[in-house]
Amino acid sequence: MSLVLIKNARIVNEGKIMDGDVLIDGEFIVDIDTSISSKSADTTIIDAEGKYLIPGLIDDQVHFREPGLTHKATIESESKAAIAGGITSFIEMPNTVPQATTQELLEQKFEIASKTSYANYSFMFGGTNDNLEELLKTNPANVAGIKLFLGSSTGNMLVDDVKVLEKIFSSTKMLIAVHCEDEATIKANLENYLKEYGEDIPVKFHPKIRSEEACYISTSKAIKLAKKTGARLHVFHLSTAKETDLFSNKGSIEKKQITAEVCVHHLWFDESDYETKGNFIKWNPAIKTAHDKEGLLKALLDDRIDVIATDHAPHTKEEKEQVYTKAPSGGPMVQHALPAMLKMFQQEKISLEKIIEKMCHNPAKIFKIEKRGFIRKGYYADLVLVDISSPWTVTKDNILYKCGWSPFEGTTFYSKITHTFVNGHLVYNNGKFNDLIKGKRLLFNRQDSLKVES
Repeated sequence: MSLVLIKNARIVNEGKIMDGDVLIDGEFIVDIDTSISSKSADTTIIDAEGKYLIPGLIDDQVHFREPGLTHKATIESESKAAIAGGITSFIEMPNTVPQATTQELLEQKFEIASKTSYANYSFMFGGTNDNLEELLKTNPANVAGIKLFLGSSTGNMLVDDVKVLEKIFSSTKMLIAVHCEDEATIKANLENYLKEYGEDIPVKFHPKIRSEEACYISTSKAIKLAKKTGARLHVFHLSTAKETDLFSNKGSIEKKQITAEVCVHHLWFDESDYETKGNFIKWNPAIKTAHDKEGLLKALLDDRIDVIATDHAPHTKEEKEQVYTKAPSGGPMVQHALPAMLKMFQQEKISLEKIIEKMCHNPAKIFKIEKRGFIRKGYYADLVLVDISSPWTVTKDNILYKCGWSPFEGTTFYSKITHTFVNGHLVYNNGKFNDLIKGKRLLFNRQDSLKVES
């Protein structure tokens, strides 16, 4: 097996920063110490002097668009961008074409990833109003979870039948991840703006249409149902300060039954950015006020919010340049999420340790991912080296997304990912990729997540 020795790194792991070395043997970390000597002439030594070594990031919410929407993105193209951004594992959503709402269609996505993904991967099974029987076949050992759209769905994935929702929540112990926006509230708001502006509604009204009220109503209902049924609930992409009051920071994350996520764009942008960014920061849920942005960061720091993710959801530039009602929501993020968070660290808004907790440790804990998310002996060597004193500017020439644009275009970051290891293999090295190495299917340690009889 190949030996790799990373020396002189500043290791950020489990709430601490230490100077030390990490030894990799094959796919796994075999030693971590203040000083490790090379024991073989075949050992590859990487001098990380001045760099930080962190666990590979785990992004619990991405849309890589394959199958069916590959004019926007593919698993290959977006996982490559993710690796360049320090993300070594991702969990992808079911709203592709066709939607992953049967076990057969879900496994087809795993098959594609096994051949093309640079990063480790898992996919969520998509719930609908009429696929409970199929949903209950989902294997908790090798599938990330169940995804329910309680608003902003595609195809037939809006789960709006209250009886069906309660049945799903009470019938599985698997993690249920939800998109929470109240569809009736959004439709009423949209109708008012259509009457005033027609199809070309100014995008600045997006957070008024997909409003705080719409988010709060839906998130409140999901939490109430989870408490009633005992379901394991994970709420994706909070976008309002008001919603954060629905979540607790009491107890360990391993014992939380209800957890929450915030996305980088909701921590970075606010409604003042619509003037310059337009539809290119049109997401669902909407980017809202500066007050909301501050409230989300506060909840992240005090542990009411548990995870930072991307909701990476690329569309072509031509699609985004359409009028408001036709321009799709979502944008690319995986290549730039970590540099953005590291810039927030440099602005003294968040610590390095907290970034790693929310982007590495907690996703591993929440989804019970086997042997990932930490720098530990016996764990997979998913590792990232970062130079936090290396300024660079996002331009069209260095964007790796298939869609070819980024909402961060023109932004200067001060941290650069130099090396990314996936399962012990150096897949990204200062802008160069090893195209021969593919990621692995994530596995989950969930002996307690067996199906509950309905």
